[in-house]
Amino acid sequence: MPKTTVERQYLINTVETLPDEVLTELANFLDYLSYRTQQQQSSQESQQNFLLDIAGLGQSGERNISESDEAILETEIDSLWGWHHQANSSVEK
Repeated sequence: MPKTTVERQYLINTVETLPDEVLTELANFLDYLSYRTQQQQSSQESQQNFLLDIAGLGQSGERNISESDEAILETEIDSLWGWHHQANSSVEK
């Protein structure tokens, strides 16, 4: 017999010998164990989903943009106004 079967049978036998007064307490404890197990499983699933979600980040399709980084920055940054040159230009008008 597998060990888990023996343990389950031991638990069943032990529960059968308990007085009725403690069965409510045992049921509450079993509910807690079930809840905790479900929470741990959902936490592990969300961690796995998170890792899958971020696995593809950084794959833009561009092979190597380091050679064109200066050209990209020239279109994104205004030499006088910085990153938001569009917004600052509209304020001056």
